[in-house]
Amino acid sequence: MTSLHFHTAGESHGKALTALLEGVPAGLCLEVERDVDPELARRQGGYGRGRRMQIEQDRVELLSGVRLGETLGSPISMVIRNRDWENWTTAMAHEAPPEQVNPKALRPHYLPRPGHADLAGAFKYDRRDVRDILERASARETAARVACGAVAKRLLAELGISIGSHVRSIGSVVADGGELPENLNEVADADLVRCLDSDASVRMCTEIDDAKTRGDTLGGVFEVVARGLPVGLGSYVSWDRRLDGRLAAAVMSIQAVKGVDLGIGFQGAMRPGSQVHDAIVPNESQLRSGGIGRATNRAGGLEGGVTTGEPVVVRGAMKPISTLRTRLPSVDLRDGSVGDAAVERSDVCAVPAAGVVGESMVALVLAGAVLEKFGGDSVGEVRRNMDGYITYLAERGFGER
Repeated sequence: MTSLHFHTAGESHGKALTALLEGVPAGLCLEVERDVDPELARRQGGYGRGRRMQIEQDRVELLSGVRLGETLGSPISMVIRNRDWENWTTAMAHEAPPEQVNPKALRPHYLPRPGHADLAGAFKYDRRDVRDILERASARETAARVACGAVAKRLLAELGISIGSHVRSIGSVVADGGELPENLNEVADADLVRCLDSDASVRMCTEIDDAKTRGDTLGGVFEVVARGLPVGLGSYVSWDRRLDGRLAAAVMSIQAVKGVDLGIGFQGAMRPGSQVHDAIVPNESQLRSGGIGRATNRAGGLEGGVTTGEPVVVRGAMKPISTLRTRLPSVDLRDGSVGDAAVERSDVCAVPAAGVVGESMVALVLAGAVLEKFGGDSVGEVRRNMDGYITYLAERGFGER
C-alpha cells in the first residue's frame, strides 16, 4: 500500500458520492471553498456536456480529518451530495420495492450499451437489470476522485509543485503544439474546450455540434503537465514502484480512457534514438535536479521509472462516450431478443472534463511519491526533508565519493 491512498463510494443517481483519503500529513491548510470546490466546478465544465451538469452544483462537505482549517494527519472523508437524487428516490432506494410499485418507476435497463461496462458487469455480478452496473461504472464517480485530487494538489503546491492540463485533440481536430503557458490552467480554463489553440478550439466546437446533430459522441486526447518535481521520485528497483507505470495505471483507470503515453510516447517508437533521448546539459537554474538539465523533454520527465527534474507530461486518449442517441444494436438480457441499446442522459463530449480528472489522478500518484521519498507526519517535516534533499543535490559536486 502506498503512503497516500483513497477510496470512493456511491452511485451516479444515489444520495451522494463519498471519498476517503488517507496519508495526508498534518498541518496542511485546507479550505474546501478555496481548494476543492473550484476543482469540482472545473470538472463540470467544457463544451459538449449534458443536462446533468446543469442540475448538479458539486460542493464538498467535510466529515473528518480537518480541524480549524488544517489537516490532522488522520483520514479525510468528504461527501458530495447528488442534487438529482430527489428525482431518483424510488429507482435508487435502498429498501426493497413495495409489491404495488410501477416497474417503470424503478427505471430498469435490459439492453446493455456497447462500449460501457453494462454487459460485462451484468455477467460478472449476475444481474439482469444493468442499472445495477451503470450506476457505479458511471463517470459521475470522478467527482469524488477530483475531491481527493484537489487535496493532493494543495499538498504539492505547498512544495512548489504545480499540475495543469489542456486538450490536445477532439475528434479529428488536433491542436497545434507550442510552448505551454506558465499558468497552464488559467489559460486552458478560459477556453470552451480547454484548448490552447484558439483556431482548433473553434473547429472542435463545430465538430461537437455536428456529432450532437447526428446523435453521436466524440473522444479525444488530454495532456497533464506537472512542474517543479525534484529528480529522484519513484524507483527502478521493482516493477510496481516505477513511477511511469503508476502514472499510466492511474490515468488509464479514468472511465473511457483507452490509451496513455508519456513524453513523446508512441512517436518515440518511430524515431531513431538520436531523436528520442534528451541530451544532458549543465543548467545552474535547475536546483531540483542538481544543476543538471535536459536539452529537450521527450521522455516526459521520467527515465527508468524515476523523475528527472523536468516536467512530467502524461497524455490520456479518451474514447467517445458510450451512450449514443443514435442507438447501436444490443441484446435484451431478459429474453435474448435483438433490440437497440439503452439510452441514459449523457454528454456528447467530455474530454475537457477528463483532463481535470487526469490532473487529480496524476496529483494523487505524485503526492504519494513525494511522501514516499521524503516522509514526515506533518507538512513542515515533509518540507524540511525535501529542502534538505535539494540542498544535498546542490552540494554533492562531481568529485569521487
